[in-house]
Amino acid sequence: MRALLRMPSTYIAWPLLLACAVTASIFHLPDGYLPGLLLLVMGALLIIAADFLGHDRLPPWTALRSRDYAHTRDGFLGLAFAAGVLLFCVLDLALFPVALIHDPSMYATMEGGHEHIRRISDLCWILPVIGMLCTHHRPLRYTLVAAGLLFPVLVVDRNRIFAGVVALALVTIFRRDPARALPWRAVTGLGVVGATAFSVLGMLRSGSVATVALPFGAFYNAMPAGIQWLLLYVSAGPYNFASLVAKDYRNADFLLNQLVPLRGSIVTAGTDIPLDASNVNVGTEFLPFLMAWGPAGALLAMLALYALMRWSVRRMAASTSLFALLIFLRMAYVCLMAPFAPQAFIWMNFGFIGLCLVLQLVAAWLPRRRLILSSH
Repeated sequence: MRALLRMPSTYIAWPLLLACAVTASIFHLPDGYLPGLLLLVMGALLIIAADFLGHDRLPPWTALRSRDYAHTRDGFLGLAFAAGVLLFCVLDLALFPVALIHDPSMYATMEGGHEHIRRISDLCWILPVIGMLCTHHRPLRYTLVAAGLLFPVLVVDRNRIFAGVVALALVTIFRRDPARALPWRAVTGLGVVGATAFSVLGMLRSGSVATVALPFGAFYNAMPAGIQWLLLYVSAGPYNFASLVAKDYRNADFLLNQLVPLRGSIVTAGTDIPLDASNVNVGTEFLPFLMAWGPAGALLAMLALYALMRWSVRRMAASTSLFALLIFLRMAYVCLMAPFAPQAFIWMNFGFIGLCLVLQLVAAWLPRRRLILSSH
């Protein structure tokens, strides 16, 4: 398992294959939908083959475990970065209605400058990572971890909950003594917390899963509502991708909107995209490429995502910088979420990567003297 976790393909191909398997298991796929699903499977298998031929791997576990940024230049900048994000989280809660308290259906309401503050508070997933790695002061560590996990709950943002949980789980694994077994209890506990929060928030913000009119099979219908939300979250992207492959739908605007800042909306709800269920409007990371350039474009996007993931792994292997680690954690998460919706090929993701590259450069310019950031 440790060897698999060091491979870039683990974070892309296996989640994609799992999502396709779940999709095939819970739906009665309409005629013409299978080729789209097989296209995703083929892309995942190509990535696995390319990874076995390549040599990019995460550093050895002993090197990963030794990464502790407290009292370092990276730790100083990391805590400053966390403080800025935490400030915007507070502003988000203070200036605008808290969705969980007022009305969970308000989670997507962004008016009066809310969308600009949310672009920064969305980075709350870095808070647990920086809390774990950049300070030995326990109250500060616990505050950052709690803030990073609680803020998404208050604003009913399931995506940020998963981002925080995945980042925290990977850091927990990396810090484990290589001589000991992987911390499956801690990771499983984080997974249960994330899945439970997702299911509960899904029911709060979207209502009953019974409102989703798709050709579900007997296995799905036999599950309780909370499990149905999880199954739908995993499978909706591949299902809609396969649907639009069958319908040969073309529209390049969505790809341009997500790549060009402020060009237009990336929301697919209420558009002319011929989705089978209008209230299930996700379609994998590769759907905008499919709509712009067809199946070949979608396959190229899969390989491009793999190339970006390999680049992040290569940077992490070549540098001990906190910001190389943050880039890797971000890429690992967007790859895990690739079966669901676009998060890698969007301008905000590229902006985050660019910011981390700048912070890594700034850290190199700081004085080399020991920075007193916290106490034991």
